[in-house]
Amino acid sequence: MHLSQPYRRIFQWSGLARRAQESAASLERASDDLLVQRVVEGDLRAFELLYDRYARPVFSLAFRMLGDPSEAEELLQETFVRLWQQAGRYDARRGSFGSWLMSIAHNLAVDALRQRSRRPQRADFVDLATLPLQDIDERATTLEAAEVSELRDRVRRALAQLPEPQRQAIELAYFAGLTHSEIAAVLGEPIGTIKTRLRLAMQKLQILLRDHSTGDLGDA
Repeated sequence: MHLSQPYRRIFQWSGLARRAQESAASLERASDDLLVQRVVEGDLRAFELLYDRYARPVFSLAFRMLGDPSEAEELLQETFVRLWQQAGRYDARRGSFGSWLMSIAHNLAVDALRQRSRRPQRADFVDLATLPLQDIDERATTLEAAEVSELRDRVRRALAQLPEPQRQAIELAYFAGLTHSEIAAVLGEPIGTIKTRLRLAMQKLQILLRDHSTGDLGDA
């Protein structure tokens, strides 16, 4: 069948459009690692897909640590600016992309908290109510304000002593408010592994905080 020039162009354009749609759909199903590689190459669509996947947990973590939605939004944007600028630094051999990205967000939040030295009351990013440590909550109701502040400092120090995988799981569960399955998706780990990390982390925290009035955290 002979097609006139206009019809041939229509078929060509429709074919290009179909291939573009198929390519876009394939990219949406791509792994995080592949998307990061595309970001390294300057692919804005790959960057947008990673943003769609991780904006919520990053914002949640930032908000729970900073306690301010506007600051959390700024930290969210800065985290993804870092991703765009430093995507080439990601090494899949050292952990999942989600873990790497959340580490960037965590470090930015810690830096922001350190800059609040003139407002120390807001530097206590650990809200005791978010940690299911009954022993701490009961004591906190009877402690004086100075003692509560000291206890929060010990919680922060205890968290810093946890192995990185356990600390990330705790932060995502109790600071970012993610479910076990969501944490598993972010960190690229089986849900059973996440549950184990959370259990071990809570056991370690309970040991470190069992008696906040005596001894050093390093002695636990």
